[in-house]
Amino acid sequence: MLDELKTANKIVGIKQSIKAIQTGKVKKAFIAKDAEEKVTGHFKELCQSHSVPIEYVNTMKELGKACDITVGAAVAVIVSE
Repeated sequence: MLDELKTANKIVGIKQSIKAIQTGKVKKAFIAKDAEEKVTGHFKELCQSHSVPIEYVNTMKELGKACDITVGAAVAVIVSE
């Protein structure tokens, strides 16, 4: 699951992830369950409307660690090459 984030081409963060979805480059999205709904709500809708599969991660800290960053992350996406 989260192991794919360590090796795949990825984007971390809400703004850049939204841009990637809008351009059709996203294969899969990851959303932290403890992230605020006001941050992730629009992102979830965008994923659904673009048929991007969503995988939920328990915490922002766990998602950040999987992305190899030292802070938590609300969302991350795997992009096509």
